[in-house]
Amino acid sequence: MHPQIAGLLRTAPHLVTRRQAIALGMTEREVDRLVRTGAWVAVRRGVYADRAHVAGLVARSARQRLHDDAVALTTRIQHVRSHDSAAVVWGLAVPLPARPVAHVTVPVPAIARSRPQRCRSRHDVKHHLAPYGMADRPAVVDGAPVLGLARTAVDMAREHDLATGIAAVDGALRAGVTRSDLDAVLERMHCWPHVNRVRQAIDLGDAGAESLGESLARVLVLQLGRGRPHTQFGLCRDGRTGFADLRVGRHLIEFDGRLKYHRGLGGGRSPEQVVWDEKVRQDWFCSYQLGMSRLVWSDVIGPGTVAALDRLEREVSATEARFGSDIGDLTPYVVRRRRPAA
Repeated sequence: MHPQIAGLLRTAPHLVTRRQAIALGMTEREVDRLVRTGAWVAVRRGVYADRAHVAGLVARSARQRLHDDAVALTTRIQHVRSHDSAAVVWGLAVPLPARPVAHVTVPVPAIARSRPQRCRSRHDVKHHLAPYGMADRPAVVDGAPVLGLARTAVDMAREHDLATGIAAVDGALRAGVTRSDLDAVLERMHCWPHVNRVRQAIDLGDAGAESLGESLARVLVLQLGRGRPHTQFGLCRDGRTGFADLRVGRHLIEFDGRLKYHRGLGGGRSPEQVVWDEKVRQDWFCSYQLGMSRLVWSDVIGPGTVAALDRLEREVSATEARFGSDIGDLTPYVVRRRRPAA
């Protein structure tokens, strides 16, 4: 294989087009043979990646980014990445489809700035004909032209369901976007589709959600009808400080993803020690006369949410029956989460 082709496959975006390969001396038969034998994977018609690289892309965000990069190599119209494609570039933790769909926004003439957006889908690419300007802060991030973070969060809320919109807003707020920034984007979309869902997502957004799982867990807890949960509820006593993901009354809710326990293996701790430390942490929280529930992915997304909500209702009610809901006695121990400066 030509060393330049090998270089293209080894470095970002880890793709080579058919035109590039032929220009560097490969024949069409050689390209077809590599695809047929599985050495190369056709990410998109005429765009290929090394099989080993594609096999190593476990996260949906990584597969989405590869698909988006392939689309960028074959799309000639002027565009910026938006919606799901921009969310991946910005690192927003949002639910993504199993089959990637690239989203590109195509600018419209200045005389049409007030018109609502239109879109069409073709070959796993959704083209959005929509106005954008400097107020939407288009930028080049990690080599990709994208709409600004606030605009991306708002677009995600319009494009998808409320839970996805809340997760996008949570991530934007956590990254330093203000509600005023989001409101300013929304104001320019007064006649666009689904703007009411955006308003709800902005209202319910919370920078205290530190992951997609925590955002979805909060959406579930909101359905209990006990008001908005407190995110990152912290306590400090006897030289120990701990933070729980969510609190309603005297009941704490923790979201547990596999990554949480995998990260804990750092520092030479065994899996048994990681689990034991988490058990000790839960016991410490409960020593304040607090109840606790734990949620996993199957509880916060998919058909399991119905059973999870019923279980939460029972567990929160049991805590209220035992300890009530007022936390006035915990005031001397409550601490706020310190966040790094933006």
